[in-house]
Amino acid sequence: MIKINKEKSRAEAIEDDKIIGLCEYKIKDGIIDIYHTEVDKAYGGKGLAGKLMDEVVGFARSEKKKIYPTCSYVAKKFDEDSQYEDVDAR
Repeated sequence: MIKINKEKSRAEAIEDDKIIGLCEYKIKDGIIDIYHTEVDKAYGGKGLAGKLMDEVVGFARSEKKKIYPTCSYVAKKFDEDSQYEDVDAR
């Protein structure tokens, strides 16, 4: 299950009550900075990082906010895929 944890400012992937991935962000001046994405090595290669990022993107869209990605993974995804243009604050 992937969900936004607003108290910790991150999207979390949880399996069997264990966090197996996260995408952390901070909000400053109405802009969301996604600064860190991490997935447990045992779950790598399954697209989980992208799903976590997309959860934060969905959150940004619902809150009518833009994203300035400082996480290298997210910045690369934003550069490669035009579906994120509407939330890209760069």
